[in-house]
Amino acid sequence: MSAPLAALTDTAAALEPSSISCRETAARALTIVRDGVITGEGPTTKGRVHFSRELDVVDVAWCERILTASAVVDQPVSREEAEALFEIDEAATERNDSGRFDDLMAKAVLHHAASVSGLPVPPRTVALAPETAIESWAPGRATKVDIEVLNWIATQMRNNRRRNRTLAALIATLVGAALPLAQLPNVFDIGM
Repeated sequence: MSAPLAALTDTAAALEPSSISCRETAARALTIVRDGVITGEGPTTKGRVHFSRELDVVDVAWCERILTASAVVDQPVSREEAEALFEIDEAATERNDSGRFDDLMAKAVLHHAASVSGLPVPPRTVALAPETAIESWAPGRATKVDIEVLNWIATQMRNNRRRNRTLAALIATLVGAALPLAQLPNVFDIGM
């Protein structure tokens, strides 16, 4: 087997939930999905027509499988995983997923923010499930949301040309409930 073909096989194997051993390998697998979205090629697009810069339901399904792999299901979403989701969101200029990625990303980013703030979060299979309303577990009236993580989210959202309205509304609710506006002057310029 040639070196490029072996690398592709290794890359494809890295996407399988059984290959996800920790949050770091999950974040790496998400970057493979991102690369497939950017180029329209690679293991996530194999056997189907996929245009570059397009995100579809199969791409979202890859993200869901990676984020809910058994090795990470009981751990909070990491910053690296959330950053990879922001990168996928930025890479996808065309959407064919009926809004599922926006929902998944908002839930994953909020899962990370809540856990970093010391708030309880449900297992990923519950928190990230399409049928689970984010309001059923997300901290809507939290009083101890970590300011640094809110600044990080605001920066990510400002740097992204596409707006995730679900995430923006939830973050605005958290900030409004948890902090005096003067403590985070730049959060509200994320553009809802």
